[in-house]
Amino acid sequence: MLSTIKIDVNNFIKDIIARKNKDLLETSFTETAFRAIFNAKPKDTELREFSTLLGITLTNGPGTISAKGAKESVSARNNISTAFIGFLSNTGLAHGGNGYEGIEYMLSAFEGVNINDPGEKQESIDIEEIASLAAKRFAESKKEAKSKGVSYKRIPGINHPVFKGKPVNIDPREDYIYSEFEKAGISNMFWDFYRELVKSLYKQKITKNIYCVNIDAVIATITLKLLWKMFNSGEISEKEMQKIGFNLFLFGRTAGIAGEIDDHRNRGTDMDCRTPASQTRFVV
Repeated sequence: MLSTIKIDVNNFIKDIIARKNKDLLETSFTETAFRAIFNAKPKDTELREFSTLLGITLTNGPGTISAKGAKESVSARNNISTAFIGFLSNTGLAHGGNGYEGIEYMLSAFEGVNINDPGEKQESIDIEEIASLAAKRFAESKKEAKSKGVSYKRIPGINHPVFKGKPVNIDPREDYIYSEFEKAGISNMFWDFYRELVKSLYKQKITKNIYCVNIDAVIATITLKLLWKMFNSGEISEKEMQKIGFNLFLFGRTAGIAGEIDDHRNRGTDMDCRTPASQTRFVV
């Protein structure tokens, strides 16, 4: 079990291990993962957010580092369990754990702000003002870094190598998920902050156009919202939140890697983990 899952206080996980209640074995993968991490039965909205989070971390395609680890192992004709080790050994702080950078950035931007529930609008919290201040701080740190001849720390979760160059840039994945959540009545203060931030950066002439909010920000904002209650109550620390964020990535990516392994075992050849471009497909 992952270190952030406390089995001794999680009755749901203890009952599954004991196998006394067979009905629990019919619980969906998504709900099982949620209850393992949060030790609570999810609300419908929480389960939808969590399901979305797992869905967008499934894969970045067959060439992504974590997928390569598994595909190279299975192409060497290793057992499936060994191929999963290849996947795990190819994840780390730069791939999988880097999502915490967005959370860390938001915690800094919202420092001193009393947030009860990031899913509820609070009249006392001015998101536009917080975003404007965050943009100003970024401009100051960038200017200071350049004066010293050192590199500056970029804002995680904005801009994209493909979705750029227009007066207003949009990552269609982010826009679609935000719209669907909005229709379902699901709001997220942290996500709204990111959407205001890219506007503030442009208004203050820090960027030449309005950057897109990318999928990394979506992952970070949903993760922080789901973890907020535990973090705000002191139940978990920032370090523990980083671990949980990494584990959330692993939950989703494990399902995606299972697909990569299955794909290779069904149509791949030994010692060859490449996927011909003509056979590559994508889902929108």
